[in-house]
Amino acid sequence: MVVSDGHVAVLCAAVVFTAAATGRAMGGDGAVTGLRGTVAGVLVAIVGVALAGRLATVGLGPSMRRRTTATLVTVGIALVVLTSIRAMVEHSALRDAPEGAVTGWVTLVDDPQPLGGSTRLIVRHDGRRVEAWLRGRALRLRAEGWEAGDRVQVAGTIVALDRARARRVAWQHVVGEVRIDWAGDRLDGSPAHRASNRVRGAIAVAASELPSPDDTLFRGLVIGDDREQPPDMLRRFRVSGLSHLTAVSGQNVAYVLAAAGPLIASLGPVRRWLVTVVLIGWFVMITRFEPSIMRAGVMAIAAASATLTGRERSPLRLLWITVIGLLVIDPLLVSSVGLWLSAGATAGVAGIGPRLEPGLRVLGRVAPAVAVTLGAQLGVVLPSLLVFGRLPLSSIPANLLAVPVAGVVMLYGLPAALLASAIPPVAPLVMFPARVGVRWVDSVARLAESVEPTSARLAIGIQGVIVVGWLAVRWVRRRCRSRCLLDTSPDGRAPADR
Repeated sequence: MVVSDGHVAVLCAAVVFTAAATGRAMGGDGAVTGLRGTVAGVLVAIVGVALAGRLATVGLGPSMRRRTTATLVTVGIALVVLTSIRAMVEHSALRDAPEGAVTGWVTLVDDPQPLGGSTRLIVRHDGRRVEAWLRGRALRLRAEGWEAGDRVQVAGTIVALDRARARRVAWQHVVGEVRIDWAGDRLDGSPAHRASNRVRGAIAVAASELPSPDDTLFRGLVIGDDREQPPDMLRRFRVSGLSHLTAVSGQNVAYVLAAAGPLIASLGPVRRWLVTVVLIGWFVMITRFEPSIMRAGVMAIAAASATLTGRERSPLRLLWITVIGLLVIDPLLVSSVGLWLSAGATAGVAGIGPRLEPGLRVLGRVAPAVAVTLGAQLGVVLPSLLVFGRLPLSSIPANLLAVPVAGVVMLYGLPAALLASAIPPVAPLVMFPARVGVRWVDSVARLAESVEPTSARLAIGIQGVIVVGWLAVRWVRRRCRSRCLLDTSPDGRAPADR
């Protein structure tokens, strides 16, 4: 049975809708609301899967048509029901939050994150995740040396989250807040956590060769660590549409595999696959399992597996399979904006960009880059408008100028940082190319921010006019081409010449 990417996309959309409907409904006030949301999601998903089955049978014989439709509908309904059940279970666990005094050891799920005058932690206690906000100077100073995986002895009180906050952090499986009164000893985490923390520490040491705040941008480009970036840098990257550069995703994974290419290429097929999977898992752990990097990592493993087995490696097919797998395993990820942006940008690059390129050939050699950039922007239009309320006007030129240089920093930065930290005397020389590249990327962000309209509505309106104008020009050109073909005889002469 051969199913096109469009059919898999419909199936994936059905599963995502079901997970989202179930998750939102279960965040309501009762089981009845949750049941209604689940039933509605399942019904709509069944319609979507049935439509995919109908489309997949175009051009097939009656027998094959029935078999294909039955298979698609069966698999689709099974995935939908499984995702719905998983979502109900996960959201039920969120509502069953522990409360009361706590004294003992907790495990840090992520690195401490400075936010204004506070430091946010996500810790695991008795198998449940709770967040903590450290506001006292003594506690914040103590937390500066903590890293993901560390075990810390604390005393405090666990309280329930308000409804708005609970929904906002649901995708992180946070069930409450622990108000820490006292923090004591710290123990290192597992061997895997210690290894990943050493790598991050080495990158931080190498980044210190760059002036501030370029050192924080370097860490963001290489491993997605933007915790210490100043607010003005975060703002200009968001305004210019370049914030995706500091959110590790498929581009970072591709560069890591490219850097290890000579080693991987010398291995046999099975060993090459094993090393690829281990390398991707290692990088995902270093970048702290962010939704965007999990999407990229799982998709890269799926591509490597397809290569090993000789199966189709269509990017869109791999993307939808990856999204389905992630949502079946963890339905709460449907609330992650990072996953929305990552999946949308990838779908835009793979599905929209190639279709735009023929209409942009007038731009010459930059047409492919413009098509890819424009495709990525179109892929994230919906989440950008819903979440951030704006579409940066300067995003396309800013990306065209910044992405190639940022890609070089990503490719060069990780091995260069490890070398610089291992051999300190050569660190200034080794890190100089990265210093130049990071300064260029930040300069592009500054320039784009300076020309970006302050009004989000004005920026969206200008882009709408540009799109309508481009579509009008294409329509006129098609009409002229069609009229020229009709007015030309088979021997190539116009009617006036005959």
